[in-house]
Amino acid sequence: MESRAWRVSGVVQGVGFRYFVLRQGSALCLRGYVRNMPDGSVEVAALGLPEAVGALEKALWTGPPQASVYDVRPLDAPGGLERRSGFDIEY
Repeated sequence: MESRAWRVSGVVQGVGFRYFVLRQGSALCLRGYVRNMPDGSVEVAALGLPEAVGALEKALWTGPPQASVYDVRPLDAPGGLERRSGFDIEY
């Protein structure tokens, strides 16, 4: 299992980005979350098989059609992802 986190910047709030990431994370059987940040970026954290985590990172660069992703910056993965039952949107 691999855990990773990212900060996604660009036009990523108000365009369905969190729901896109939720669908991707769930389809890849990952544990983790996606949430909007006060600065207009989106934070994503995921735990799962390395190839699934890599697939999510690739999808973050694409996003839904209304999004414009400028950067996907790696972050330190938070602890506790293994205690999650699935992938969620945090508010």
